[in-house]
Amino acid sequence: MTSPTVRAPEDAPRAAVEQGVLVGRVEDGVKSFKGVPYAQPPVGPLRWRAPQRAEAWNGERDAGRLAAICIQPPANGDNGVGPLPMSEDCLTLNVWAPEKAEGPLPVMFWIHGGGLNNGSGTAALYDGTNLAKRGVVVVTINYRLGRLGFFDHPALAAERGAGEPAANYGLMDVIAALHWVKDNAGAFGGDPDNVTIFGESAGGALVTRLMISPKASGLFHRAVVQSGLGRDVGTPLDAPRRDGGASLQGRGEAFAEGRGLADVSAAQLRDIPADAFLRPAPNFYGGDLLVRDGALISEDVEAAFAAGREAPAPLIIGTNSAEFWWMKPSDLSPYGEIDDSLTSDERSALHAAYGGEDGYNAHVVSDLAFNEPARHLARLHARNGHPTYLYRFDVVSAAMPEPHAGATHASERQYVFDNLTASPWPTGEMDQRAADAMAGYWTRFAVTGDPNGEGAPTWPEFGAEPDRLLEFTNDGPAAKAVPFKGRLDLIEAYYERVRP
Repeated sequence: MTSPTVRAPEDAPRAAVEQGVLVGRVEDGVKSFKGVPYAQPPVGPLRWRAPQRAEAWNGERDAGRLAAICIQPPANGDNGVGPLPMSEDCLTLNVWAPEKAEGPLPVMFWIHGGGLNNGSGTAALYDGTNLAKRGVVVVTINYRLGRLGFFDHPALAAERGAGEPAANYGLMDVIAALHWVKDNAGAFGGDPDNVTIFGESAGGALVTRLMISPKASGLFHRAVVQSGLGRDVGTPLDAPRRDGGASLQGRGEAFAEGRGLADVSAAQLRDIPADAFLRPAPNFYGGDLLVRDGALISEDVEAAFAAGREAPAPLIIGTNSAEFWWMKPSDLSPYGEIDDSLTSDERSALHAAYGGEDGYNAHVVSDLAFNEPARHLARLHARNGHPTYLYRFDVVSAAMPEPHAGATHASERQYVFDNLTASPWPTGEMDQRAADAMAGYWTRFAVTGDPNGEGAPTWPEFGAEPDRLLEFTNDGPAAKAVPFKGRLDLIEAYYERVRP
């Protein structure tokens, strides 16, 4: 491979990785290397194939600019997306490391959210500079999204060899990037034997899948799940879902037939323009993108944790106080269907626990999708003997314009990264104190597997202090009992009845 022309300062930092020499940049005491390929472009015959090892290049490769984001719908103001252009040629990562630090340093590997439909590791929100200043190496990645990342069709199945991995291509990309980090972390001063994976929303859901995938074993050592579901159901390749929904191949057939391609071949599928796979939009929680492929992922996350088959890594897991405040259980969506199997007695008890219908409508979807599942996975992981730390994020900027009381879904990200300049609303001194606290806990966890440190309020370990968490508030972090235990207990009983 011919490397891009290097026009970097002579004193720019260099890093010798397996594919060749990278030329980065230094700013504010942090060196960065951007747009680094960790796999070959998944285009042409490599569309819907496992990622292939990145090719070597000649000479020095300029790593001073971000690369393209993966194919996705328009950003519509989402600050987690990152700048255009977008392309199928998008399997790149970005690295930030202290310019002068004695290594090896812990590596923090970020997996962005976006419902497996959008987002990137290139957004300013995920710039790793401020975390790297705390003594860690930060890696952010792009991975294939939507139907280009999570898809199957009988025509694709017919051409696959025995045992060839299928459908979960975006997850394969994440695993390939982790392999790249294992092989190359030392070039940036990072420790390949101390890698923390952390992700939010769909990225958090991928973290839990990495925790139960044998293909990811040994590639990470600590895990952080931010608003990452927990009781979601995966879709098998060629069998109905547990809830009766269509298989992934059935969904692929339906998509092709909607384009007038009833007898389509694999070659014809690969000839379809990439942006055509955005319409109609695939549904994240409804089963189009969360895949139980039988090789990388062979069971649902909750079942694996319940059986003690998850990675024995120290875990931080938590949610925000007003995750899906805008979504009601009467909405015509897969999230609105979560409470459809409630009996009249269960519904009455929950209405009472929420103080009436208004409280139920405002909070039950968030509790069903996020809050109770996070508590449940924390209980299971702690019960299995692994260090576990549960949190609740309730920091609300004074200028935040949304009409609710609480921290909305994804609003913790700018605090974790200490990147308040990327906040969608103005921030102040209170927010900076919260960012300092949160980034401090996250980076200390990356160092030792324990987020606690001198001068910070103690975060209770969930196994030692059951049902106690750390709540991040406008007044600072504080340990307390899990809020709203009564209504979470009712939801837990509901799940145990419908999903024994």
